[in-house]
Amino acid sequence: MVGSGPAGLTFARVLHRHGHPVTVLERDPSPDARPPGGTLDLHEGLGQRALDRAGLLAGFQALSRPEGQAMRVLAPDGTVLRDWRPRPDDLANPEIDRRHLRDLLLGPLDVQWGRGVTRVTPGGRDGALVHFADGRQEAFDLVVGADGAWSRVRPALSPVTPHYTGVTSVETSLDDVDVRHPGLARLIGDGSVAAYGANRSVVAQRNSGGHVKVYAKFRAPLDWHADVDPADAEAVRASLLTLFDGWAAPVLDLLRHGAAFVHRPFHTLPVSHTWTHVPGVTLLGDAAHLMPPLGAGANLAMLDGAELAEAVAAAPGDPDEAVRAFEEQMWARAGKWAAITTAGLERLVSPDPAAALALFDQVHDG
Repeated sequence: MVGSGPAGLTFARVLHRHGHPVTVLERDPSPDARPPGGTLDLHEGLGQRALDRAGLLAGFQALSRPEGQAMRVLAPDGTVLRDWRPRPDDLANPEIDRRHLRDLLLGPLDVQWGRGVTRVTPGGRDGALVHFADGRQEAFDLVVGADGAWSRVRPALSPVTPHYTGVTSVETSLDDVDVRHPGLARLIGDGSVAAYGANRSVVAQRNSGGHVKVYAKFRAPLDWHADVDPADAEAVRASLLTLFDGWAAPVLDLLRHGAAFVHRPFHTLPVSHTWTHVPGVTLLGDAAHLMPPLGAGANLAMLDGAELAEAVAAAPGDPDEAVRAFEEQMWARAGKWAAITTAGLERLVSPDPAAALALFDQVHDG
């Protein structure tokens, strides 16, 4: 297994539950080498289903925040357009911090940290050959690439690389929001607040412990920040405040109080990304079906991992046919969700903000 994100760790935990050995290779030197990211909503029929197969659903329920499903929608002038709150018993899409999910999945797994993979050569006599950044090589019966958007395993199966969608997100965060920014804490509530304008939006999402992630999303060339030093927080802030000039003061305050900014352009793989099956190598999650970040990616990645692990566990002698069947199933499901999220991104970052509001209503009335 290459990669210790949600897909890779779910695969490893399900195999571990079935008593099968698995080696997890991760380029990061330790679990906390990078910020783990924000919060995820895990869907009943996708991510939660995968955790159930790993025997971790009760652990998830203890860590998750059902109240985090709440969502408030504003116009750029601050007018509240929607204020949706979940029922007390609504467990359809509870939120969980990525850090908490990672630790839950890690559990007893033995991850080999600091083992960066550069490429994979399939078809060797002893299995697929994994090439490491330190020059070493090692053969495995099955190599599963769960190493994200810029996968080093994918070229063994497909020449396709991610393409830029035209939409960029700039991420910042607020700490101890309830004490330091009580007005913004009330605006955000227990879940998220989003303001949609023409071809741009600002979204703030509560994590645990008073931490809030803020995302400014907009349509722009990939090099929109060429004249701005991304390490210069004040320069990035000034650029964003100019981009959102005229928006309500509380919305702009979400950007004014951010400490640092991270540029995250949205890339995707083709909606119907498939490959010719290659024995000994396959892909999961973003490595297989990178799509716009509209809540489906991590859920699909985890279900990918659980289903592939169960297929491999059921065919320990020669899992190749099981892997081939899994790929067909994964492609069909991922293609459907990629089409949904691609269309959704067009509506959420649209010349007509009413399209975003209509999508919100469609999701919450469905």
